[in-house]
Amino acid sequence: MAVIVGELAPDFTLEDQNGQSFHLNSILGTESIILYFYPKDETPGCVKEACGFRDNFKEFENLNYRIIGISKDSVDSHAKFAKHHNLPYTLLSDSSKTVVNLYGVESSLLGLLPGRKTFVIDKNGVVTHIFDYQFKAKQHVADALKAISNE
Repeated sequence: MAVIVGELAPDFTLEDQNGQSFHLNSILGTESIILYFYPKDETPGCVKEACGFRDNFKEFENLNYRIIGISKDSVDSHAKFAKHHNLPYTLLSDSSKTVVNLYGVESSLLGLLPGRKTFVIDKNGVVTHIFDYQFKAKQHVADALKAISNE
């Protein structure tokens, strides 16, 4: 079942691009989060989205939001992707798609393309906005920034 606006963000633990364990509940209460799910490292749309978050990183940081990206790619793939594009934020590996399923991030194109979905989560863990459009990768960044700028 998909997560909806107004619900508490489901907790999870995954490994980041450095092989460190990341636990969502460990930062809730102190930080708000932009949690974005993307299909695959180094694909054109995903590079645009990742670099869009990178290029606006300071703005998100100034608004007290932490950016976290999730895909099914491996920890090693995430490490290379983050280094190649100088990504200053956390990438998490969900190779089993447990968190993808927990958040209801659906595949598109008859299940061939992993989903792209962004969740804005306040510091209390409540989902305040969801953006879900597969082929407008850069729009996720703009819409998330607009949503939190108006809070």
